[in-house]
Amino acid sequence: MIKLLHIVGNRPQFIKLAPFLEATNKYKDIKNIIVHSGQHYDYEMSKIFFKELGIPSVNYNLETGSGTHGSQTGKILIKLDSILSKEQPSVVVVYGDTNTTLAGALAAYKLHFPVAHVESGMREYMWRPEEINKKIADHCADFCFCPLERACQNLQNEGIPSERIYFTGDITFDAFLMNKTIANEKTSLELPDSDYIFMTMHRAETVDIYDRVNGIIEALPQIPMRIIYPMHPRTKKRLIEMELYNKLKDASNIDVIDPVGYFESIKLMINSKIVITDSGGVIKEAFYASKMCVTIDDTTEYTEIIETGRNILAGTVKDNILANVASMLSKASDSYTGENPFGDGSAAQKMVSILLDRL
Repeated sequence: MIKLLHIVGNRPQFIKLAPFLEATNKYKDIKNIIVHSGQHYDYEMSKIFFKELGIPSVNYNLETGSGTHGSQTGKILIKLDSILSKEQPSVVVVYGDTNTTLAGALAAYKLHFPVAHVESGMREYMWRPEEINKKIADHCADFCFCPLERACQNLQNEGIPSERIYFTGDITFDAFLMNKTIANEKTSLELPDSDYIFMTMHRAETVDIYDRVNGIIEALPQIPMRIIYPMHPRTKKRLIEMELYNKLKDASNIDVIDPVGYFESIKLMINSKIVITDSGGVIKEAFYASKMCVTIDDTTEYTEIIETGRNILAGTVKDNILANVASMLSKASDSYTGENPFGDGSAAQKMVSILLDRL
């Protein structure tokens, strides 16, 4: 029996977990254990999200909650210590770049359990907390599952042995392909009756810095198209504290709505004209949905998408945002016929096959 212990804590990690579990279903000798750190997501909301994605109930909920990077990581480490010792997993699987990722990789590494890191090797070369998390996780990992060929090269450049590095493609692409055709059926969300832009904005590097978020908010009311913006509760709290929230609510072209589920998000994206986001996950999903995307940030780890012309880094200065949104709207109907650098949508199956072959 092969026991895979998955450690997740936020929505993007749930999305990656779903196709991984799906790929293991055909193997009777694989047992999955799911640990929810509770880092970013209300547990009751998580249960709804799990049901939506077909993820079974979690085996452990750590109820970590919000806090500083150190306190979150420390709490998860302490609680994982006893769980790992009890479960004795064949492999600990961590996802992405959060404090949950870091704590999961460290806990397993210290107790000498093999680590598999999904979405390995991605680098922005800016010392954001996420960059530190994923870099440490990569160096703890026995299985570095890379979504891009460039990610494999990044790891080789850092001295990680080639036998630990695998190009699998992006598991988020697996999830998108699994769900894009059923998104309309799975949600009763009504679409606007006119053209619109789908927007997300939630990163701490965006919404916690007044000058950056203010530049974005100054630009949005001047965009000549309706904007649908599902707002995360934390973002709303920060904007209210900065006295910027009403600028969005009062803008005639902006619909600020409550957070939406994965299917609603995919439905809104697929039917939009273009996408505006600061999210790495949404950058990829917009590419998969054949949508032009304006990234309201100064950098991205997904430079391959920039190179296709389907995405542009607009930064957070009002005039730059307006110019780049206008440019992308003018090209919204352009099609992309090039190669998808993120693989063929079978990343999860590749990962499972590698683990079965190596364990």
